[in-house]
Amino acid sequence: MKLLVSWLLPLIAMLAAPLLIGLINRTKALVGGRRGAPLLQPYRDIRKLLARGAVYSDTGTWVPQLGPVANLAGLVLALLVVPLAGVRAPIAFPGDLVVVAGLLGLGRFLTLLAALDTGSSFEGMGASREAYFGALSEPALFLALAALVRVTGELSLSGAYARVDTELWANAFPVLALIAVTFLALELIENSRMPVDDPTTHLELTMIHEVMVLDHSGPDLGFIHYGAALKLWLIGALLIGIAVPVRSGNSWLDLLAGLAGLTLLAVLIGAIESLFARMRLAQTPQFIVAAGAFAAVALVMALR
Repeated sequence: MKLLVSWLLPLIAMLAAPLLIGLINRTKALVGGRRGAPLLQPYRDIRKLLARGAVYSDTGTWVPQLGPVANLAGLVLALLVVPLAGVRAPIAFPGDLVVVAGLLGLGRFLTLLAALDTGSSFEGMGASREAYFGALSEPALFLALAALVRVTGELSLSGAYARVDTELWANAFPVLALIAVTFLALELIENSRMPVDDPTTHLELTMIHEVMVLDHSGPDLGFIHYGAALKLWLIGALLIGIAVPVRSGNSWLDLLAGLAGLTLLAVLIGAIESLFARMRLAQTPQFIVAAGAFAAVALVMALR
């Protein structure tokens, strides 16, 4: 039974990930006193993009076509390794957390190459910002994962998250709290959410991630939007595994607890985007470094 639920986990993620985007948008609409788009609107947008044709720049090569597909493939592979709360991932081995971080980094690298190869000055500007902020956020991810490994004594993500229960929270509350805060910050940073970036803006001079995909269209843009939803799910799963220490031993109950946690996380992100304005571009590195500082303090405390 546990093996069945483990293999169902990535399938559920691939089907339900765009729903998180819908929940965020619906929450923002409700807070703003608007009706908002339907919850299933992200699915409709992706389907519409996949049905269209793609337009490519004359100055580009095959790289802009490879970037979105390779990034999506890497995220799908990461789903096979990342657990959700008490549900183990289908594939688990010592050091798999390095594979997850590597797949996320590879997806970022290929997205940067695709943006640069279009020959657009605006996409080059966005790629430069993404590379800079990624160089600051990736150490925070590694430090948070290292602190988690240290406090649980497990070298695999599934093993580490299986140890995160109420007893561990009682014994290592400061460390786990700092790790959770780091993952929450990374959820906003890596997915270009407020207050780091505004995913709905159309002002190229202030955009970070969205400016990198201005020249993408059709199925390529659909893959990018779907990949963004999967990335939101992946980092959210890393956070929910810490913040929701439900380890009942029943895989179905643990799965429901994890899904409920992701639902609440989407609502929280929507509330954050409704209540906080986008910070100045010069302040963004400070926010990212602060997340890394929380992770570093967590690791130091775990080493004691």
